[in-house]
Amino acid sequence: MELAATLKTLRKKHEWTQQQLADRIGIKRSLVGAYEEGRAEPKLDTLMALARIFQTSLDTLVSGISSKRTDAIDTERLAGRKLRVLAVPIDPETNRERISLVPVKAAAGYLGGYGDIDFIEALPQFSLPIPELSTEETRRVFQIQGDSMLPFLPGSYVISSYVQDWRSIKTGELYVFLTQDQGVVFKRATNHIASTGEIELVSDNLIYAPYRVHVEDLLEVWKVQGSIQWDLSTRFGVDDIVLNRLDALQQEIRALRTELGKNVA
Repeated sequence: MELAATLKTLRKKHEWTQQQLADRIGIKRSLVGAYEEGRAEPKLDTLMALARIFQTSLDTLVSGISSKRTDAIDTERLAGRKLRVLAVPIDPETNRERISLVPVKAAAGYLGGYGDIDFIEALPQFSLPIPELSTEETRRVFQIQGDSMLPFLPGSYVISSYVQDWRSIKTGELYVFLTQDQGVVFKRATNHIASTGEIELVSDNLIYAPYRVHVEDLLEVWKVQGSIQWDLSTRFGVDDIVLNRLDALQQEIRALRTELGKNVA
């Protein structure tokens, strides 16, 4: 019965009718009524859909937590503060945090080792005596790969600071995200946390379509503050970027023409 009461409470909190909730998750209204009356229990995929649309956890749905406690849990989860204590290397002489470098060859292992202090301490470490970089922030440097973020060249290094509160992610700015499905990704962000609990990840290279990641699939977020690159050739110069974007636009136009042709036919 805890699930029934919690589901009803959450639906009313969002001011949705049973039909509106049913439409949002693709089931019949009668099923929503059955769930709220305790006459039936949702299947796992339906539970997951409900948890996602209410921006809550499966535990919250089935445990009957009070609405006040639920609000507190959801706020912590959306902020990204319900995760873990961040593993950081410490300089034994100065007792200050050191900056870890995550090269491309270590990126795959980072997904499994980001919370392991032994893994983090095994990464290359250094300090950056740059006045613009506050010593009070936790930083990490990630090496990027691929051409989705041109003019940032493959092999470049991005200097990033740890984001504690994910709600502070600013639309249009650059971040490194650690996601459960994609691992380490470097993208521009569009913040939809307040409305859907999601972050849209956008590539500067228009060939790559943007996609959304729910906060439950996020593990870490790092705000990019600068970059270091060594390849100063013109292989990916301004002309290449313009041509790249024009090609992407041409592909979109061809797709629209094809779709219009189908509609006319």
